[in-house]
Amino acid sequence: QVRLVESGGGLVQAGASLRLSCAASGRTFSSDTMGWFRQTPGKEREFVAGISRSRGPTLYADSVKGRFTISRDNAWNTVYLQMNSLKPEDTAVYYCAATEGTVYKYWGQGTQVTVSS
Repeated sequence: QVRLVESGGGLVQAGASLRLSCAASGRTFSSDTMGWFRQTPGKEREFVAGISRSRGPTLYADSVKGRFTISRDNAWNTVYLQMNSLKPEDTAVYYCAATEGTVYKYWGQGTQVTVSS
């Protein structure tokens, strides 16, 4: 059974940093794209960042470019999201996801990030 488990969320003040982690089990994702998405109440889930394979190309939403960094450790089947200079508008539930083929098929349960002003 494939599982993605996020951790590292919390409540911080604007300008602070957080590092989210996502540990995958049940399958190796070293050849797959992994990514982070976020969602706030009443809004659709939105893409935040993605990384292809090991040290592969990365992609970021414009809203987080220059502040967030996605990385992965294939030895530990883990993907990270370093979030710096957090803003109140970054408040959301953050989800880790992994692809099978070209589709994000596997999802974590989410971790709450709250940024106070």
